[in-house]
Amino acid sequence: MGKTLVAYFTTSSATEKTAEKLASLTGADLYEIKALKPYTDDDLNWTDPASRSTMEMNDPECRPEIDGKVENMADYDTVYIGYPVWWGKAPRIIETFVSSYDFAGKTLRPFATSGGSKAEKSDEELHALVSDKAVWKEAKRLDKATDDELKAFIAE
Repeated sequence: MGKTLVAYFTTSSATEKTAEKLASLTGADLYEIKALKPYTDDDLNWTDPASRSTMEMNDPECRPEIDGKVENMADYDTVYIGYPVWWGKAPRIIETFVSSYDFAGKTLRPFATSGGSKAEKSDEELHALVSDKAVWKEAKRLDKATDDELKAFIAE
């Protein structure tokens, strides 16, 4: 079995905590997907139609720039991709991440955190961005997942 990476984007601690637990349980490397221009609280105000996050999510072509990259992506066989659900979808920066690498021959395991939204819509949209040469596993919502829940997810 090859190396594993847990890559995640977070604007609160929920996704980060799940990513850290997942990395610990799998022995994976951990990589935080950071926006080149960090998000402010005003940027994340989903009730403001002029906020950065709202404008990004309303533009299907938007691809926010990422600060840095995974230098050794070729070394990984399995990549877990974590993100919060925004407007029922993955944030556009996750689309940037998924579009930035050739995942051919890799297994991708997306996971989401959310206060109530499901992961299905994000799964469909992200999967469409990935080569059919990658193994895509269905996205799972892992809110405040226990170690046992994470172990079950890993075993799927």
